[in-house]
Amino acid sequence: MRLLKTHKFNQINAYELGWSLIGSPVMTVYCYVLGDIMIDTAQSHMQKEIIEVATKHNVKHIYLTHYHEDHSGNVSAIKQALNANVYGHAMTIKQMATPMKILPYQKYMWGNAGPASLKQIPDKIETIMGQLIPVYTPGHSNDHNAYLIENEGILFSGDLYLGDKIKYFRADENIGLQIDSLKKILSLDFRSLLCSHSPRRNNGKQHIQRKLDFLQNLYGNIIFLWEKGLSEKEIFVSLNLKEDYFAKIICFGDVSLFNGVKSAIRHYKSLKS
Repeated sequence: MRLLKTHKFNQINAYELGWSLIGSPVMTVYCYVLGDIMIDTAQSHMQKEIIEVATKHNVKHIYLTHYHEDHSGNVSAIKQALNANVYGHAMTIKQMATPMKILPYQKYMWGNAGPASLKQIPDKIETIMGQLIPVYTPGHSNDHNAYLIENEGILFSGDLYLGDKIKYFRADENIGLQIDSLKKILSLDFRSLLCSHSPRRNNGKQHIQRKLDFLQNLYGNIIFLWEKGLSEKEIFVSLNLKEDYFAKIICFGDVSLFNGVKSAIRHYKSLKS
């Protein structure tokens, strides 16, 4: 199944894309267009559709939130088709300089993301809606950036938000850094939270606060038990955390709730060392 839905947030065109071999897509991806600027490029499985979108808007500039294949999957294709400039964090530039190694589940869900040459994100970006300000927000990935249109109260949050509560964590996520990034974002002025998977038109700061509360509570409970001498597995059981073992197995352990326990302890130990 190939899914392309169009949404509108003021002057921003939002495109929701999903793909699956059988049945409905497990998860859709949003990319956003304002004027000739595109934020993220969706999954390569939907290359035909996103190139049509980029061509329709004559996209000249692409700003990536981070390097993951569901965000960078069509960078090379759009760049080649429209000669667009592509920008990312310094770590995004490094990640995308060579072909990415991805797991089978990532290739199935999103497709590959080919190597591409990127430019460093400028400090401020002019758009039809005012200045677009990059905000470094690591945690979900080390190279993660959000983008703020301050005078319109709009935040493009990439994968910083995802939901008020989180059921899965990637193996390389850093909960401690996510908590810091969420606090940083809460100091900004915005109403609309344009997430790459679960956008919230209104009450964006409240949703960020709810996720922050959830992560801080989870982190605090994990570390409390860790300091009492419990192992990672014992902590998971003691907190009555529920694992989706089907998801964990098909993702080869790269995505699981148990990863959240390991991430919190890993971050806490790094602060102590």
